Amino acid sequence: MATASSPNSAPSWFTPKRLLVMFCTINMLNYVDRGAIASNGVNGSLTMCTESGICTSGSGIQGDFKLNNFKDGILSSAFMVGLLVASPIFASLSKSHNPFRLIGVGLSVWTFATAGCGFAFDFWSITICRMLVGVGEASFISLAAPFIDDNAPVPQKTAWLAIFYMCIPTGIAFGYVYGGVVGTYLHWRFAFWGESILMLPFAILGFVMQPLDLKGFPSTESAKEKGYGELILSEGQASLDGHDSKPGISAGNKDISYEASKNSKSDATQPILIQLARFWKDMKALLTEKVYVVNVLGYIAYNFVIGAYSYWGPKAGSDIYHMSNADLLFGGITIVCGIFGTLAGGFLLDKMQATISNAFQLLSCATLLGAVFCFGAFCFKSLYGFIAFFSVGELLVFATQAPVNYICLHCVRPSLRPLSMAMSTVSIHIFGDVPSSPLVGVLQDYVKNWRVSALSLTSVLFVSAVIWSVGIFLPSVDRFNEDSSSTTVEPLLDGNTESVEEPA
Repeated sequence: MATASSPNSAPSWFTPKRLLVMFCTINMLNYVDRGAIASNGVNGSLTMCTESGICTSGSGIQGDFKLNNFKDGILSSAFMVGLLVASPIFASLSKSHNPFRLIGVGLSVWTFATAGCGFAFDFWSITICRMLVGVGEASFISLAAPFIDDNAPVPQKTAWLAIFYMCIPTGIAFGYVYGGVVGTYLHWRFAFWGESILMLPFAILGFVMQPLDLKGFPSTESAKEKGYGELILSEGQASLDGHDSKPGISAGNKDISYEASKNSKSDATQPILIQLARFWKDMKALLTEKVYVVNVLGYIAYNFVIGAYSYWGPKAGSDIYHMSNADLLFGGITIVCGIFGTLAGGFLLDKMQATISNAFQLLSCATLLGAVFCFGAFCFKSLYGFIAFFSVGELLVFATQAPVNYICLHCVRPSLRPLSMAMSTVSIHIFGDVPSSPLVGVLQDYVKNWRVSALSLTSVLFVSAVIWSVGIFLPSVDRFNEDSSSTTVEPLLDGNTESVEEPA
């Protein structure tokens, strides 16, 4: 099979560095949106009245829609609903549709949804638009990293991933500044409209450019020759033909007879059944991979903290240290520490030699030290002490971005990488930052002390460090070179049926 790196299959616009730049820009815009909605300029505040009866009018989304902290926290997590639902769907569709085109579909939805946020008229309308933002982001999150992993130079794979994931803290930081400036001098709605306009060219390019192929998947030409339905059915038939005694598609503990399904189901239903059977089989492969499970568990605890930091950080800093402009200060710290921390983590792992075991060592050590410094930062009463310790803590914490995703990409075979990234994303959000922002909001409503809330949140980083340290002692195999010579159609049956290979 020809891959994206093969000269015969690469379109004229393609160079690996150009692909990296384009994907980094898109990733940056995704996270600018997250930083913007968390900024004081866009998020705003409720109407506040002093004991003397003097009231200051509310501002931003929270002021316009009169949201308490719990509802305001839900806004930061609403887009996750769309992300969680759509990520596995896009990952599964990548086996029958060109992954590059799927990215174009997702970016189009994202562009439409961010524009809709600017036109929202109440809590529910903006919540629905935030959910659609998540749907749009899902295809890119699942598929971009495997493309980068395919095309990066072998000695610099982790460094390239670091450059890509550096856009997460950098985008959030720019979002703080962007949201603060636009929300203050224009209106919070303009911040969303601006994002939509910036993403529109990339959504169009996803459809008009000749697409790339992804390692471990049928080439674009092969898929065109067979057609979507024929491709799926031929894979299912190949699996069924290899089992003489009892032809059927195994789905859990229930066998679905192929002949019965052919007679009783429409042509449209058969590919769906096979697609679901394949998805279930791939999910079982992921869940039985101990290295993958431990890596994601540590990532969940880590993201629980980072998600709440990104949303509540400016408000907590403004309240505890009476910052004159928390958006700019938090944005500045995050931009510098995010860039240098993420790049340092990627380059350091390449220097150590990029292996799964070394990645776990780097994850556990960096997170433990980062937790110590971040926890200590919120113990300071001095703003300068906080800035110094929190900056070091963020440098260490952001060093985890490339190693954790390197493990997700290399502990599974190439054909499972989109699903691996999708389920990692689903897990860290549904158990991590989806509940963390509302829960911290509830905690703050109860204790009414941002220092206590921040210290309680930061302590979860210690849990993440302990989980990742377990991964150091697990036996691990780098599976990147599996499926490299051909597209393997795996049997959908339970048993020892041999794989059927399509011609290259």
